[in-house]
Amino acid sequence: MSGSRNGAGRVVVVGAGVAGLAAAHRLLQRGARVTVLEASGRVGGKLLPGEIAGVRVDLGAESMLARRPEAVALAREAGLADRLQPPATATASLWTRGALRPMPKGHVMGVPGTASALAGVLSDEGLARIERDAELPRTEVGDDVAVGEYVAARLGREVVDRLVEPLLGGVYAGDAYRISMRSAVPQLFRAARTHTSLTEAVRGIQAEAAAARRTGPVFMGIEGGVGTLPLAVAESVRARGGEILTRTPVTALRREADGGWRVVAGDRVLRADAVVVAVPAPAAARLLRAEAPGAAAELARVEYASMALVTLAYRRTGTRLPEGSGFLVPPVDGRTIKASTFASRKWGWIAEEDPELIVLRTSVGRYGETEILRRDDAGLVDVSRRDLAAATGLDATPVATRVTRWDDGLPQYPVGHHARVARIREDVARLPGLAVCGAVYDGVGIPACVASAYAAVDQVHGDLRGVQELTAHPVQSLHGGAGE
Repeated sequence: MSGSRNGAGRVVVVGAGVAGLAAAHRLLQRGARVTVLEASGRVGGKLLPGEIAGVRVDLGAESMLARRPEAVALAREAGLADRLQPPATATASLWTRGALRPMPKGHVMGVPGTASALAGVLSDEGLARIERDAELPRTEVGDDVAVGEYVAARLGREVVDRLVEPLLGGVYAGDAYRISMRSAVPQLFRAARTHTSLTEAVRGIQAEAAAARRTGPVFMGIEGGVGTLPLAVAESVRARGGEILTRTPVTALRREADGGWRVVAGDRVLRADAVVVAVPAPAAARLLRAEAPGAAAELARVEYASMALVTLAYRRTGTRLPEGSGFLVPPVDGRTIKASTFASRKWGWIAEEDPELIVLRTSVGRYGETEILRRDDAGLVDVSRRDLAAATGLDATPVATRVTRWDDGLPQYPVGHHARVARIREDVARLPGLAVCGAVYDGVGIPACVASAYAAVDQVHGDLRGVQELTAHPVQSLHGGAGE
């Protein structure tokens, strides 16, 4: 073993997405020697900066939850403090029942605290169904339950179909009737276990939030795009002495007789005191098959959703859009796009880069929807323009378009996901100096990925310290005596 006496050592991080880079950054802060190995030709994973018509834009995720501290703090540590920007407007709409309708307030992931919160979005029958919640007996959630199943039982399917589905779909590109409430909306799951009425549970969550007196924006962006975050973290990693190798796929991971690790990447072999695996589930399953077969089997069963982002640029002259930052689309309405962001209105820095340009994004593709994504780029642009025209009246011809495909981009969190993650981590924990992190475990958002990276660092850091203590004091550590 080559670890130092302070619990640091040589660590290989497999994967240079935001989780892998966050892990490398934290490891270097703790004194480790770090090498990051990335199979693709770039860092960042699902965070990707780009440009259209000369304006910088995000071609992947465009914002990060600011109410969780991890991502914003990492951006500051990477030198981006002066580029953090909240959305210029947070007012959004729903395109449902043939019209753009203001996004309701007073809900938790689409679940209302009162029926009146969804007035104008739901039918009179749907609103009346919500009122019945207070009269219904308790609906047991057990160890886990699908969000859609539980909410429909309490409030009716219309709440799920018109509001919960588009909101959850915007995060997971999944099916609300399959998505785990415990994993995807944990605060709602906890409240449902202690309240008979779901609307009462939501009001309790809202009261707790008010009592906490949360201030500041809910979401945060970065001037130049959230896709610049991994670039800045990578730069910081290198500045601290870390090594990042792209186009270096890891093909094998083996534990050595001395407790260290042998990492094979093509014709390159690295030996490490610890390894952090920060890649999507299929790649992680292949790497862990030999040493952690139980974890590998669980990871191999994780399903993913594919999607595409269509970015369009228009001349401002003669182009008019509704107010707000964009809109979500319930699947029940039968449209092709599932959301649109008026990017140059939402992010001030886009508008400032070219005041004569309007930039929009649409997203296409949900779990199980494969036919639409078989269309070529021109086909996806056409259906996006058609839906945008129907929703907003926008019929101008864009001056530039760009399609970014994220095949198998979002892991799905079905009922029981938390138990699967626990089994993965239990199997991995048998092997000191090995940890996993990323979007597949504790949430697909940027803060959740960063938090999972820090948890992985804590695990391997503790493993290294434990091994070094055993090496320094073998008799005392093993037998509890004074030793010699």
